[in-house]
Amino acid sequence: MELLTEPMSYEFMRRALLVVTASGVAGALLSCWLVHMGWSLMGDAVSHAVLPGVVIAALTGIPFAVGALVAALIAVWLIGAVRESGTVRPDAAMGIVFTALFSLGLVLIARFPSQQDLHSILFGSVLGVRDSDLVQVLVVSAFTVIVLLAFRRDLILLAFDRLHAHTLGLRTRALTALLLATLATATVAGVQSVGVILVVATLIMPGATAQLVADTMRGTMALAVVVALIGGVTGLYLGYYADLPPGPVVVLTQAVIFAAAQLLAPRRGVIPRAVASARGRRSGMMAI
Repeated sequence: MELLTEPMSYEFMRRALLVVTASGVAGALLSCWLVHMGWSLMGDAVSHAVLPGVVIAALTGIPFAVGALVAALIAVWLIGAVRESGTVRPDAAMGIVFTALFSLGLVLIARFPSQQDLHSILFGSVLGVRDSDLVQVLVVSAFTVIVLLAFRRDLILLAFDRLHAHTLGLRTRALTALLLATLATATVAGVQSVGVILVVATLIMPGATAQLVADTMRGTMALAVVVALIGGVTGLYLGYYADLPPGPVVVLTQAVIFAAAQLLAPRRGVIPRAVASARGRRSGMMAI
């Protein structure tokens, strides 16, 4: 029990736990849609594109979440504009926008150095979260979770059959825009805990892991949240006791959980499928 309670005796660890929990739940729920709809690259694009917004926020003293959110929304709009132009493929549009904005952020850091540490921007600074940062993360995470749960039925229909959703009278373009808005807010929440570079992992791995085990969208959402919470809390404790940066450890913990599911998932895991295949061949040989 002392191993569990000692870290929580420090206020910075309690704040870090709240940030990891809130951002983890928001990212986990969204990851179910990103993975199913094949939007993983979109998540990567938006997560990197928030860097200039974070840097400008640090330079001007405006709230961190405001700068990151504005940059994320601009990235989503630019990606949509380039895609709608029809001059390049959608994946190329995302690659062009996120590399350009990420490079802009690096240039701003080099040209206008501030007290904000580059390492904390890129890899997160969850142990240095202030009360104002905590409030911002909780607000944007709550918005993400509320929107995804309130519109989950429409968004599930959009994810599985966009044409059928349109036939039923759903405003598919508005739902897509809403989903992209939640991507922006979930990214803002995740950047504080794991940084600009690694936040894409928290937007993909929980959903990808859950899809290996669960058969329904509801089950996938619930399991993705469990994966995010286990990865976040375990990574935070491992980082504390091993004196390692918590952000990368959180991502590595989720990666280990994904690898275990990849190997051991009852129907889709590598080992169960290999065993079933071997049994099928054996039964066939016996029948012959």
